[in-house]
Amino acid sequence: MRTEHPVIGYTLGDQAGIGPEVIRAALAQAPAGAEYRLIGREITCIPGQPNEATAAAALEHLELAAQALKEGSIDAVVTAPICKEALHKLGFAYPGQTEFFADRLGVKDFAMCLTGQHITVALCSTHVALADVPRLLTTDEIVRVGCLLGRFLLRTGKRAPRVALAGLNPHNGENGAFGDEERRIIAPALERLRQALPQVQFTGPCVPDCVYRDAAQGLYDGIVAPYHDQALIPLKLIDFDNAVNATIGLPRLRVSPDHGTAFGIAGKGIASPASTLRAFQVAVSSAQQNNV
Repeated sequence: MRTEHPVIGYTLGDQAGIGPEVIRAALAQAPAGAEYRLIGREITCIPGQPNEATAAAALEHLELAAQALKEGSIDAVVTAPICKEALHKLGFAYPGQTEFFADRLGVKDFAMCLTGQHITVALCSTHVALADVPRLLTTDEIVRVGCLLGRFLLRTGKRAPRVALAGLNPHNGENGAFGDEERRIIAPALERLRQALPQVQFTGPCVPDCVYRDAAQGLYDGIVAPYHDQALIPLKLIDFDNAVNATIGLPRLRVSPDHGTAFGIAGKGIASPASTLRAFQVAVSSAQQNNV
């Protein structure tokens, strides 16, 4: 049954991990003005001892969460960490939750976005070999991911968000001395993005060894990154405790803490809920903007 407030669903992930405890701690501090709804059920298990039953429950609850997003009974969902290895043994055919939710909601145009208090990044390539990145980086892909990031920032309350396109090569290739992707691939994307989303301020190509510092100092609201580690190294250096992983492009947001199940510390009461709390904050912000 719907209420007048945004409804934020949440899952407990693999319940032998730290998911249940960080969810409980985060909910105690979660933003007012929203209803928080458990997706699935709590099961009996021993912290730190995952098994087929904890993995099966996690998979069942992902299916329920995807269905709730699809039918609109919730406005966003926060998903606690899963153990992908255990889920793969049960037939889970996806690299991660990002691809799972996109498939279940029938969305082809999606991307992985990591957002912390200081840096927000969207990735043009994720879990691929570094040697493959130049081949996979295209103007079309930068435009696609840039549009998704711009809309996400608008969706979470940023007005006229400032988005930088990070270069690929050191010093942006020094005018082609060691790489020409900046002028051949990234620069053309800039003009197309400005035309596609005039309400977003796009800049680039930006020198990659400076742009993340600039974002951390407040000059940019988001960065489109060519590859995984270029973006996640500075993000985890600066925002390790509060970064979250958002699947952008879905009609309703899926967001999760940017850490794993941490079976080794489960049940010891030492897991930080900071990332999970921020996940709830981002989910509420997105849902409130969508309901305006």
